[in-house]
This record gives sequence, structure tokens and C-alpha cells, in this order.
Amino acid sequence: MKRLFELAASALALATSPLCAQDVAITNATLALGDGSEPIEGGTVVVRDGRVVAAGPGLPTPADIPAMDAGGAWVTPGLFATVTTLGIWDVAAVRESNDERARGAPFSAALDTAPIVNPSSQHILVNRAAGITRATTTTIPSGSIFAGQGAVIDLDEDGSPVMRPRAFQLVDMSERGGAIAGGSRAAAHTLLRNALREADSYGDAARIPASGRTGDVRTGDGVPLDPRLAGVDTDRAGDALLTRFDAAALVPVVRGEQPLYVAVHRAADIRAVLALTEEFPNLDLVLVGAAEGWLVAREIAQAGVPVIANGLSDLPETFEMLAATQSNIGRMVDAGVTVAINAAEMENTRRLPQYAGNLVALSRVPGASGLSWGRAFAAISSIPAQISGMGGEAGVLAPGALGDIVMWDGDPLEVGSVPTAVYIGGVEQSLESHQSRLRERYSDLDESDQPKAYDW
Repeated sequence: MKRLFELAASALALATSPLCAQDVAITNATLALGDGSEPIEGGTVVVRDGRVVAAGPGLPTPADIPAMDAGGAWVTPGLFATVTTLGIWDVAAVRESNDERARGAPFSAALDTAPIVNPSSQHILVNRAAGITRATTTTIPSGSIFAGQGAVIDLDEDGSPVMRPRAFQLVDMSERGGAIAGGSRAAAHTLLRNALREADSYGDAARIPASGRTGDVRTGDGVPLDPRLAGVDTDRAGDALLTRFDAAALVPVVRGEQPLYVAVHRAADIRAVLALTEEFPNLDLVLVGAAEGWLVAREIAQAGVPVIANGLSDLPETFEMLAATQSNIGRMVDAGVTVAINAAEMENTRRLPQYAGNLVALSRVPGASGLSWGRAFAAISSIPAQISGMGGEAGVLAPGALGDIVMWDGDPLEVGSVPTAVYIGGVEQSLESHQSRLRERYSDLDESDQPKAYDW
């Protein structure tokens, strides 16, 4: 424990200013690169100007960069949490502080998470202290099967969390989506296909001449399109179900310029979602949940569709999860599917390492399918970063990657291990939150100092 405090003190001493990227070399570490490989003994990682410049075993450290001896402690890239609600709620039961759902909104696909992310949210602080450095965040489908447009965020202290707004669109095609759409999956599928058709038609109608207004941006085929549709009026069919803004929001989805995250569990529903590409060939699909994914793993792999899968689902708690098994992720990976662990199913996103560690344990259970340590860690680091459009930049320690580094007091996939230092983009972060301050306040409190309510 003394050694861990010394490491934390050393890291603090290297800081030049709270928000300046640090040049730092960490040596003699048990190093996990995050790329699926196994941990390295005696590893070194070097960060310069907020980016990793070298990582691996026995590397020399530049003379002009301060070096820190990790003493064998674990060092990993920052964790990447997908499909979270980080930064958009404070107290779940207090409606005024919770922006997760927009049940009464006249809009659906056009809802944009980016403007409402609160960098001061205690949930961001707590998850940062747990080693999560980047994430995707989104509202939850409620008034419509469409949740809206999620964002990629970082969890650092600079007050500007949104890295990539409108990074993906989320639609719910599970049992819950069927209930929202009108009480049946048939309604959900019809609503989705109708929405995509409307968006496709609207995208064509909203194209304007190359001599159009200042500020127009170009689509993938070089034709200008105003994404905000300011002053653009189009003729729409009288039976159009989407608002103009919702149709505009889905245009990039139909064109394959924005990924479509589809929440789905049942094997039959997964097949139906994959079949959407026959009608809309440009769709960039990502499956979310996929409790029965192992039943159709070969088809998912053949389609080249990545999965953000639930990590610990093993009970038939709904009719669409009758074949749920903890071996789901292992079996999909064995079939060649790219799989990340879904943070949406967790009450506390900071438990990501626990879910990954469970997959490592499964690999040692006769008859079960788990993951190696390296592949399990990649499922909460480099793979979710790749799915989120940040492949090679986050969740991995490799030249050119962002300097997101976490030092741990033990194996990060073991229950009870916690970070001792967290760097985001080469900047050391505070690990303080309301939770840590309360712990420190009451952990050593003398009984005579306890509130009077404890007298009884």
C-alpha cells in the first residue's frame, strides 16, 4: 500500500499544471496494451504532448521525459464505455435532474444528446475514478423507438466533454421497442422501415444546387445538403409520419454516414435487422444487447456487423431472452464477431472490469465459452472505441493513440482492484467525487462525532 501512495505522489509531482498535457514515461509496469494481446511484464509506455509515442517491453525512455518506475504495478489504456447515459442525469428518481427520456417530445430521431451533457455530473467523476476515460452517451427510447443521436465524450476535467456530436442513432427493436411502437414488433419494424424510406426520400428532395447558400455542407456524393434545413422546403407526402427534423436526422443513417445502433435480443429479430440491408444497402449497423446472438453468430459475422453485447445475461427473464447464456460473448467471438461489452445493462457503468473479468473466469469453466484476459480487456477498451469510430485513438496503448493511461493497485479485471492514477490525453485527473469525499469524511469518524440520529 505504501508503494501505491508513493506512485501516486510521483505522478502528482510530474504535473506541470492541471490542464496541461504531460510528457511522461512509465517503466517497469505490468502493461496491458488493450489490443487483445496478453499483459507484458517490465513494460514501458511513453507519452509526449498528450499522445502515446511508444509502448511495449523493455523500451528506452527519452532523456527529456520524466520517468516513473511503476514497480510492477498494472498500467492499461483508459476504459471505453458504450451506450451509457453519462452526463445526462444526476438523480434517477428526480425527474427535474434526469434527461434520459423525452417521453412527451414531438421529436424522436432528431433529439441530440450533445448539448445536454453536463461535465460536472457526479456520474462522470465517479466513472473517471474507476478508469473510464471515454464513452458514448445517449438518451433512451421512450416516446418513440428512436432514442436520437448519441455523442462520443471524454471524462476529463476541461469542461468540454463532447468529442463527437451526432455520432450514432439508436433505435429500439426489442420487446420494449414493440411496446412503444404500438404493442407489437410488427409495428416497430414497419415504423423503422417507413422512417428510413421517408429519410431517403427527404434526403433526395433536400439536395440543392452547388450555388446554394453559404454554410451548406456536401454529402458523400459531393452534392450540397443543409443539415439544419434552414430555408429548405420540400414537398412531402401527406402521410409522412416523421417531422422534418426527424427525417433530416435519419438522412445520414440511410446513406451510411452515421451508424445505426439497434437494440435487439431475440435471434429471429437479429435476422430481421440484418435483412434490412437488402432494402437499405448503405446502413452501417451495430447490434446492441444481442442476448441470443450466439444462435446466429455465423450470420452476424458474415454480415460484418459488430455487437455491443450484454456481459452477464444468463436468465430467461423475457421471452426474447430464452436462450440467454453467459457464454454468449465467447461463442460470438469464436464465430468471428467483433464484440464489445455493453455498459447499458449495468446499474453502475464503473463495473465494466467486473463484467470483463467474468468472461475470463468463464474460459476456465468446463463447457463454457469465455475470453482470454487480453481479449476480455479489449472488449472494454479498444473494441468499443473501434465500434464508436475511434479505432486506434482510444482504448489502446500504441503510437499515435491518445494518452489515456490508468495505473491500478492490482489486476484491473479482479474485483476490488481500483485505479491509483488516471491520465486523459496526457493530463492527470482528479479521482475525487462526492462519493470519495463522503468516504473520507466518515471512514475514520469517532463515534462521539456521529450525527445524533445514530444515538438510538
